[in-house]
Amino acid sequence: MAGAAQNRSHCSRRAWLHSSSATIGALALGPWAAAVTAWAAEPTTGAKAPPPAPLNRYPRMVHDYYVDQLREFERRNLARLAALQTKADAEAYVADVRAKIARCFGPQPERTPLNPRITGTLDRDTYRVEKVVFESRPQFFVTANLYLPKNLKGPAPAVVGACGHSANGKVFEAYQSFSQGLVRQGYVALIFDPMGQGERLQLPDENLKPRVNAGTGEHLMVGNQQFLVGEFFGAWRAWDGVRALDYLLTREEVDPRHVGVTGSSGGGTETAWLCGVDQRWTMAAPSSFITTFRRNLENELPGDTEQLPPRVLAEGLDHADFMAAIAPKPIVILAQEQDFFDVRGSIEAVTRLKRLYSLLGASPDDVSLYIGPGGHGYSADAREAMYKCFNRACGREATAPESTLKIETDADLYCTPRGQIADLKNKPITAFTREKAEQLARARSTVARSKLRGAVTDVLKLDARQGVPEFRILRPRRGVDHLLPWSAMYTIETEPGIEAIVYRLMDKPSYSRPPVQANRAILYIAGESSDAELRGEPLIRELVKADSDATLYTCDVRGLGESRPNTVNDTAYASAYGSDYMYAGYAQMFDRPYLGRRTHDVLCVLDWLRTFGHVDVHLVGRGYGALPAAFAALLHGNVTQVTLKNAPASYQQIASVDLYKWPLSAFLPNVLAHFDLPDVYRELQAKKLQLLEPWNVDCRPA
Repeated sequence: MAGAAQNRSHCSRRAWLHSSSATIGALALGPWAAAVTAWAAEPTTGAKAPPPAPLNRYPRMVHDYYVDQLREFERRNLARLAALQTKADAEAYVADVRAKIARCFGPQPERTPLNPRITGTLDRDTYRVEKVVFESRPQFFVTANLYLPKNLKGPAPAVVGACGHSANGKVFEAYQSFSQGLVRQGYVALIFDPMGQGERLQLPDENLKPRVNAGTGEHLMVGNQQFLVGEFFGAWRAWDGVRALDYLLTREEVDPRHVGVTGSSGGGTETAWLCGVDQRWTMAAPSSFITTFRRNLENELPGDTEQLPPRVLAEGLDHADFMAAIAPKPIVILAQEQDFFDVRGSIEAVTRLKRLYSLLGASPDDVSLYIGPGGHGYSADAREAMYKCFNRACGREATAPESTLKIETDADLYCTPRGQIADLKNKPITAFTREKAEQLARARSTVARSKLRGAVTDVLKLDARQGVPEFRILRPRRGVDHLLPWSAMYTIETEPGIEAIVYRLMDKPSYSRPPVQANRAILYIAGESSDAELRGEPLIRELVKADSDATLYTCDVRGLGESRPNTVNDTAYASAYGSDYMYAGYAQMFDRPYLGRRTHDVLCVLDWLRTFGHVDVHLVGRGYGALPAAFAALLHGNVTQVTLKNAPASYQQIASVDLYKWPLSAFLPNVLAHFDLPDVYRELQAKKLQLLEPWNVDCRPA
């Protein structure tokens, strides 16, 4: 990157910097970003060349680690399925899947009054549309369109429609299309807006416009935050669907013997989750979602927050298992040849389901797969496959192909006066999160010192470390504007497939292990990159100047610096759907938080330093590195002094605001039920903690 820009003019360098800003660093105030910004400001005449890009020699390490984990997960799952031999085995499998899903999604909330009301109707040739508002939770409004056939001669089969990630929710053309297609074939269809889409913005501004991108932007903002209080956004979305079914079953037009669910993309996700959490469905058709977790990860495909159920992989659940939860009821998996949801995984999922259905004595046609020729979405041919499956499930004759549809304007289908539930004094999801954080704080109070270490160990999901870690000695590297001319480099194997990269600064090259010496050590945990921060972070120079007899080591934990992933795309590391987010999500699905694994890396490096006589360690962390440094300092006896720069002040603060910038990789599931960061900082006072420039919720100095 730098070499391509060396000979450009001052103006072109500024343009290059602007276009490459996402690549430069994960944090706006990072040292690499600061160094490059300073370079760009220099006059053209006699200007220095830009600093080289930070070392990044292990960009596939984290990805390959999780791929190996997923492949082993899949081997175990396939062996378990292969062991099923009888109908009783299959029935036990289905019961077990349901219990595991319930553990992942958590207990369902109280079924409070729906308080439904109809705010308007549309009259069309063979059907009418009722505009419905109901409350899935108190003051938590859901906007929906109910499509009702005219001239019904008795209760009709019904379908709940789940929307994908469309900004306009239920009125998106494809979702109107399947709703109209169903009602024209005699079905009652209820389609509702997901949170953050259509009329259900949770974070609108004063003009009822989105403050972050509608759909996925809101989902990640509110969903990542929910993990701090032990909630899962996918469970909240599924509960909206459960209550939509509850409402549908209150209607006299509906035959409760035939109720289905369908949706595409994010709606395909919700269809699968709804099958997992509620077994009242009699048929289902998820579109453009069902594959396998392994295929998604191997293809570097991040998922929305709602697509990352906590502990789901630790429980041994894959996409197909959510459909197995309603087995042997009829289902059709709808896929597309050119979809980014890998059709190979769709085939694998259906193959597994067919064997299960066969053992349950179901007809081979009760689980089917349709693969269309197109790309992502709910195409007309996929809708036709859904109609065919549902008609068969309801014992109805096959119907003619989908007739011409009339796509309504957004405003015509609005359930609210201005197209937003904020007008109804909706209680946004962030208010629920804030309230729960406050409840947990009251219940938690101040964590007893005797319990804090145990609580931290449990929440981080730290396991026992097995002796001194193996390490490799890399070739020394001449420093590039580092404090000393040379860096010795070591890779410390903290677990199979993962290495922490450690630098030791020297005045001459060394090709051997560190010398055994009982002197003090400074271990600096980089926030972005050891290489970059050794060039530009003033804290490092201040530390060395104040403690000149100490040996300085720096460390890149997994996913930072030398092992910063280059997956997803070139500039996506710190973006909403970037690789840092993706691996944090998979870590939560494995019930081994990413932050916990980074803390494990630091603990292993401290064990390694002990073998060279360093039992008096000043542990320093900055930015992303501050949290694993803080937790390791609390738990490791060889840490005698702690300095944290740009650490977050508290998780409580992040859980109590609408907008924030800390990434999912800095969060711990349900942490606020057990402790908060000030509890850790208080305990670290015994180790001479210095908190320098703590960062607020926006990753800026508080």
